Amino acid sequence: MNSLSRQHRGDGPRLAASIGYWLLAAALLPAVASAGSYVDLRRVEPIRGDSAAGATKITACVACHGPSGNSIVAQFPNLASQRADYLYHRLAAFKAVNPKDPDYASSPMPAQVQNLSDQDLRNIALYFAAQAQVPPVPPSAAAVDGRGEALYSRGNPARGVPPCQGCHGAGALGGPVERGNQYLAYPLLRGQHAAYLVSRLTNFRKGLPNGSSNDFVMHGVARTLDDGSIQSLAAWLETLPPAIAK
Repeated sequence: MNSLSRQHRGDGPRLAASIGYWLLAAALLPAVASAGSYVDLRRVEPIRGDSAAGATKITACVACHGPSGNSIVAQFPNLASQRADYLYHRLAAFKAVNPKDPDYASSPMPAQVQNLSDQDLRNIALYFAAQAQVPPVPPSAAAVDGRGEALYSRGNPARGVPPCQGCHGAGALGGPVERGNQYLAYPLLRGQHAAYLVSRLTNFRKGLPNGSSNDFVMHGVARTLDDGSIQSLAAWLETLPPAIAK
């Protein structure tokens, strides 16, 4: 039986780990704030907008992410069925960053969003969130060895690795918003390209980017992951069946 169907077992430790990392982020924020600006995503409200209007603003998006948000290049993230709140805050971060910031030096995104209004970003996020994911890739050996699934569901207490599902949901569908709005901006990971996930987790382990409270939480998590753990997690998440668009 897939462990995601047994997701409520061990819910106490999972929640404790999640709360622990939120407390860690809360402790770090004042110190980070003194060093530069950041966005506190712990108290966000659900975004509002018009997905149909968003569809008229995605011309620059489709070259890398496809017209329905299903990227054909593994280094570019799938946007289809992604959490709208997560997408909006990522786009807003790209718009706010200094294009010369070394955290984003290799990203084309800051330039792509500079001429879009804040409402455009909300509308685009809602458009991609409403699109359907394509079926996942065939499982690789790394995906079926069970390590990635175990790390996601249970973590590795001996190495200080928290279970990913504490913040990203038992089905990798995004943060468990029934516990509060602080989870709105935690992304869906289900069916995401493995290459993209490896890149993001590796950057988090390096302390990049550092513009939001969620970034600070992920820095601490990623530092507990070795290369093999990152590869296993990413490979397993890529093979999960598609999310159903909302």
